[in-house]
Amino acid sequence: MNDVEKFEALCRHAKEIKYLESTNALLEWDQQTKLPSGGGAYRAEQLTFLAGEIHRRSTDPAYGELLGELSNSELVSEPNSDVGATVLELKHRYEKKSKLPKRLVEELARACSLGQQVWIEAREQDDFSKFAPSLKQLFSLKREEAEAVGYEDTPYDVLLDDYEPGATTREVAAVLAALKDELVPLIEAVRCSDRTPDISILRRSYPIAAQAEFGRLASAAIGFDYERGRLDTTHHPFCAEMGPSDVRITTRYDASFFNSSFFGTLHEAGHGIYEQGLRSEQYGLPPGSYCSLGIHESQSRLWENLVGRSRAFWERFFPQAQSFFPEALKDVSQCEFFAAINDVRPSLIRVEADEATYNLHIIIRFQLEQAVIEGALDTDDLPEAWNAKYQEFLGIQPESNANGVLQDIHWSAGLVGYFATYSLGNLYASQFFDAAESELGDLDQAFKAGEFSMLKEWLNRKVHQQGARCRSKLLGESVTGQSLSHQPLIRHLRDKLSAVYDF
Repeated sequence: MNDVEKFEALCRHAKEIKYLESTNALLEWDQQTKLPSGGGAYRAEQLTFLAGEIHRRSTDPAYGELLGELSNSELVSEPNSDVGATVLELKHRYEKKSKLPKRLVEELARACSLGQQVWIEAREQDDFSKFAPSLKQLFSLKREEAEAVGYEDTPYDVLLDDYEPGATTREVAAVLAALKDELVPLIEAVRCSDRTPDISILRRSYPIAAQAEFGRLASAAIGFDYERGRLDTTHHPFCAEMGPSDVRITTRYDASFFNSSFFGTLHEAGHGIYEQGLRSEQYGLPPGSYCSLGIHESQSRLWENLVGRSRAFWERFFPQAQSFFPEALKDVSQCEFFAAINDVRPSLIRVEADEATYNLHIIIRFQLEQAVIEGALDTDDLPEAWNAKYQEFLGIQPESNANGVLQDIHWSAGLVGYFATYSLGNLYASQFFDAAESELGDLDQAFKAGEFSMLKEWLNRKVHQQGARCRSKLLGESVTGQSLSHQPLIRHLRDKLSAVYDF
């Protein structure tokens, strides 16, 4: 075969792997949304089998030979082209996966499937001891994974690379430290303000059926295509793709809290818009895949916060909100509502945290899981360490583990190394939004008119359709002309909060 024929064979093999991965994603989506409780054990075996098959195909020696030959060919002379990126990124994944024994891959798949089921029960019963054995096993397996792949500095680098390829723990820690240094005085300025938004208006009766309809209306307005996606209910909201035209988002409802479902739906819709914006003809290959979880989170946080919590957005949607929730909002002004949804105060639940304190939740998790992976902290001591961190960072402690160490699904699903990408996403989101406004003009006027397609199409061109042709650092610089920085996020927060809190 010549190089072109080899490349075509490589792409066929990669797309066949994607068939299996998307089938696996469908089973995982079903497990979180529709699976009867009695079906959990067999589902774990299905996912274990699929994980083994995916690993076998992903580490096929013949596949590795093709990658080795093509990585030294003229086809990779432009490493960030569709062809070059396909070869080099697939080679990176192959080399990493080839170091993992099939036995470990299958053990992890089984432990994650069963672990999520145990986590749900433990969280509902506020019983950390029920989840503790699963948690210990999962972290042990993730440490074994890191050791199998190998590292120069810290085993956490290996796990972080799964979600933010090319990033190092040292780099991310420095970025988060710089962000924290500026967040703390900003949050203190809010605390010292004489103004206090009335957040009780968000804790009134918001019928779930109306929440579902309003959330669907708003998420469709910003660009989530319901002909290529759907919205369902789950314990912990997420977005999953099973194909270029099958992107599924989830949310959860609280009849006495507006924010939980509405902003969760906008967040997951942002993820879904990214997936729907990828090039479908490249599905299964790097140019048709998301760049990194940090970039993915930038899209969800951009739509949730920079758009969905903006004054302009609610100039359009507040009258509609009043029609959906006439009793809850009949005596509430748009100004009062805007202040309430942008209230800043320490809280326990990450997914319901305000924009300013949210990143402190992330730093806590990043530091804790890094400590466990590096052997400085035992999983049995996580509840106590968690509470101590919350006291140090936010001045509060959870009264229960359900609102503390058990609140996130990530560790039960083996997603160790994921959390930092949320804060990276916040940083990229602010930079992308600034770049969009610089090119498109004042977006507030468009939002007031209910026009969001201009921003969505800009993101389609600049971010989504680039896929994984380059790493997130290079993508961010190419879109914004700047390296990653916390300053745009701090400016955004300061501008918004100074108006709410008058400082």
